[in-house]
Amino acid sequence: MIPSPLTGEGKGGGEKQTGKYVMRPNASPRRSADPVNSRSKKRLEVLYSAYNRRCYVHPDPLEFLYDFHDPVDIEVVGFIAASLAYGNVKQILRSVSLVLSKMGPSPSGFLLASPFDRIADAFSDFKHRFTTGEELARLLWGVRRVIEKHGSLQKCFISRLRRDDHTVIPALSAFVENIFPDGCDFLIPSPGKGSACKRLNLFLRWMVRRDDVDPGGWEGVAPSKLVVPLDTHMHRIAMTLGLTKRKQADLRTAIEVTEEFRKLSPRDPVRYDFVLTRFGIRKDLDQTALFCN
Repeated sequence: MIPSPLTGEGKGGGEKQTGKYVMRPNASPRRSADPVNSRSKKRLEVLYSAYNRRCYVHPDPLEFLYDFHDPVDIEVVGFIAASLAYGNVKQILRSVSLVLSKMGPSPSGFLLASPFDRIADAFSDFKHRFTTGEELARLLWGVRRVIEKHGSLQKCFISRLRRDDHTVIPALSAFVENIFPDGCDFLIPSPGKGSACKRLNLFLRWMVRRDDVDPGGWEGVAPSKLVVPLDTHMHRIAMTLGLTKRKQADLRTAIEVTEEFRKLSPRDPVRYDFVLTRFGIRKDLDQTALFCN
């Protein structure tokens, strides 16, 4: 086994069954009894203290959430921004800005006051890479239905979260079904199909964690249950740091990486996500700082 630079432990974990790796989303993988590498935690804390600041947020769709104060507006904006968070960051910011400009000062108010035809018409000419205006309208209509039924996205999510859930994955699967009861699409893939659900986990990070960067506000969801928003950049960092050897950036890898971070920050395993991803977004940061001893 290859020792992990962050934990000093070999990479094991998971269960063996009929020669295949089996990971139950609601189960905790086996953990090594070896102590956590305190030097690695100290290094990450140094990075956290240096870069977990709002001045390092831009360019990031998270910045749109800071313009709103109503909790329902914040979660609607967060859901839109996270759903469109794929592709070139400049294009992401442009697309999110365009959507919000059409929804006015209260995005939740726009949705609740609009029949589907109005929403579809407002975004008929919208295009963000693979996402069409029709797909966006369907997503927004699903959000509206959830808010009408539950009062907010938060209440819907919490209603599906069980106290003994090890992660948010089971509740997230049910949450997706509420948005798209007839089946999900590319914008919000279901964890049940093995997707890492990077954008959904990013949305939850924004909604649940509260610090100088993440606005938080979703009481009732423990940060300890969050899963790392795993994309190709974070996957590459995780492999370099020895947090995983899996080559697929899928749900099993996201859970494995989360478990490694949980050893360093049990109550907040996603604590270092923002800091680590800054080095792939901002051109003014030196990536070698990630791997210095």
